[in-house]
Amino acid sequence: MNKIKNIARIWLPFAVVTSAFCGLAYLLVQQSMRMGLNDPQIQMAEDTALALNNGATVDSVIAGQKVEISASLAPFIVVYDTSGKAVSGSGLLNGQLPDYPIGVLDAAKQSGENRVTWQPNSNVRIASVSVPYKDGFVIAGRNMREVENRESNVELIAFLVWLATLIATFIVIAFGEIFLAENK
Repeated sequence: MNKIKNIARIWLPFAVVTSAFCGLAYLLVQQSMRMGLNDPQIQMAEDTALALNNGATVDSVIAGQKVEISASLAPFIVVYDTSGKAVSGSGLLNGQLPDYPIGVLDAAKQSGENRVTWQPNSNVRIASVSVPYKDGFVIAGRNMREVENRESNVELIAFLVWLATLIATFIVIAFGEIFLAENK
C-alpha cells in the first residue's frame, strides 16, 4: 500500500503538468486556426466598405458568382442597409440573401468592426466580419467547416498525446518504485 501511495505522490505532479501543457498546446493551435480564419474577411469587408464610402456602387463591388454559404468554402460579401436589410451580395443561404443579426451590426457601428461566429441555421457556421459604411454595413464571411474539422483533429491528437504521456509517466514511475527503489 505504501508503494501505491509513493507512486501516486510522485506521479500526480507529472499528471498536472502534462494536463496543463497539452491543454495549452491545444488552445494555442485552436485559437491560431480560428483567428486566421477571419483574415480574408477582414480585408474584404474593409476594402468593400472603403470603396462604398468613396462612391462605388453596391453592384460594382459585388461582382462574380454567387456562393451558397451552406455548402461552399468560398468567402462572400453581403451588403446591408442601415436597418439591417440585405441589399446585395455574393453569399446566399438557400438561394436567398441571408438575414444577419442586428445586434452584431449595432456592435460594428459602435466599434467600427465586429468579428463573430455566425450560425444562420443549425448546420452552418460562418466566420464573419462586419464593417459599417456610410449607408449601412458590409459583411464578409466564409464557412468554417474545414477549419472546424482541423480543430477536431487537433483536439484528438492533443487528447491522445495527453493520455499516452500520463500512461507512460505512470509506468515509468511505478517501475522505478517497484523494481528500482530500495526496500525500506
